[in-house]
Amino acid sequence: MADSRHRPEITAPFQATDGGSIFPLPDLVALARHRTVHFLGIAGSGMLPLATLLDLWGGRVSGCDRSADAARAALPHRPIWDGHDPAHLTDDCGALVVTSAAPPDLPELLEARRRRLPVLKRAQALAAVVQRGEVMAVAGTHGKTTTTAWIAHVLEAAGEDPTALVGGHVPTWGGPLRLGRADRFIVEADEFDRSFLWLWPDLAVVTTIDVDHLDTYGHAEAIAEAFAAFLLQRRGGPAVLGWDDEGVRRLVADRDLGPTLRYGMSPEVEVHGDVEQTDAEGSRVRVRWRGRRVGEVRVRLPGMHNVRNALAAVAVGLVRGAPWSAIAEGVAAFRGVGRRFEILRRTPWAVVDDYAHHPTEVAATLEAARQRFPGRRIVAVFQPHLYSRTAHFADAFGRALAAADRVLVTDIYPAREAPLPGVTGALVAEAATRAGAAVRYVADRAAVLDAVREELHPGDVAVFLAAGDLTRDAHRLAEEG
Repeated sequence: MADSRHRPEITAPFQATDGGSIFPLPDLVALARHRTVHFLGIAGSGMLPLATLLDLWGGRVSGCDRSADAARAALPHRPIWDGHDPAHLTDDCGALVVTSAAPPDLPELLEARRRRLPVLKRAQALAAVVQRGEVMAVAGTHGKTTTTAWIAHVLEAAGEDPTALVGGHVPTWGGPLRLGRADRFIVEADEFDRSFLWLWPDLAVVTTIDVDHLDTYGHAEAIAEAFAAFLLQRRGGPAVLGWDDEGVRRLVADRDLGPTLRYGMSPEVEVHGDVEQTDAEGSRVRVRWRGRRVGEVRVRLPGMHNVRNALAAVAVGLVRGAPWSAIAEGVAAFRGVGRRFEILRRTPWAVVDDYAHHPTEVAATLEAARQRFPGRRIVAVFQPHLYSRTAHFADAFGRALAAADRVLVTDIYPAREAPLPGVTGALVAEAATRAGAAVRYVADRAAVLDAVREELHPGDVAVFLAAGDLTRDAHRLAEEG
């Protein structure tokens, strides 16, 4: 049970926005004190920290998922079920929280509607919990999980004691949640399904804006408009913007988004980073704040994308008045998030597990692998994610994968999507071949791990790139004798 210092005061319900329309949201914290909040899809990376937070604040929670082992481990004293059954909604159930990926015909969802219980998507539930306090929200097509956790480390070092929720396992926290003050939050704001429009942040960070989630948005301009709407929902604080990103610069070029603070390696930004040294352990970066040199930070993660993620954390620390010593300490203390260039094994060959599922992310991860393992042969193992994303980005995936010495491509992990005619992982493999890569396409999912074993030699680095279930193969390979 959480210390009472970290419990929120019960406040009146508030209202949040979705695309301009105002909807009331229940006060989940107050409700969970006397009725159960059930999480459908509780093992998901966004759902579990939210359920855990309510539990730590003294609330009643339950949950279910196709495979709920992770949730049972985190909440062993709460009822957590595998699979779906309307009986999971007990008599005292007061609300249902559903993952965005949940189909509309799941038994619990139908039962909740029959009983006229409040049904909230995960993004609505997050808003219903955090908007009672100060909210710092981190959005961006790429880098938001790492950046959110990095900011939390900096503010923790500065004594701010934030509560933070991210979409990945943070080793220094033991999970995706850092329990701190009940009136100060740092959260990851997801653009999928326009989820971030439920948040009204006091301070907003946008790392990057790239074309993705076309199943939700349809075209690039709709993505930009959603990010603009997110930034315009700020409650008076600055927009902290990754200025090295072309999509971010385009967003600002023809819009008045209020006060902004730019960070990056471009000379005109307010928070400027200059990389002084790069080695296998990371980078040393000299920082200027509005033209004045303030000091150096040690970034202990590889890749220029992580230098920029670190600069976002520096920018938030500076704008909040944190001492430079605390900022430098927080940046250096951060060692990453699970499945973001997570090194599972180092010898006789290395195994890296990464969540990359967009061409930009694949390119950044392979560049980081070259930095972290100089002179070693890189074997990229890529599992395309979603039919729609594969169809749109096949050529770009091929070009990004060509940076590896050897490439293995699996078939598509469909997640929430039905197959599209003619769209398979072979599209990516063929594109990588055209880009000059040495490629092997492994259509049989069960044969992938054996194919990787056949490719590896002592000293090689196997980089698993996937948002699907390929992570299981990475862990199996890493655990072999």
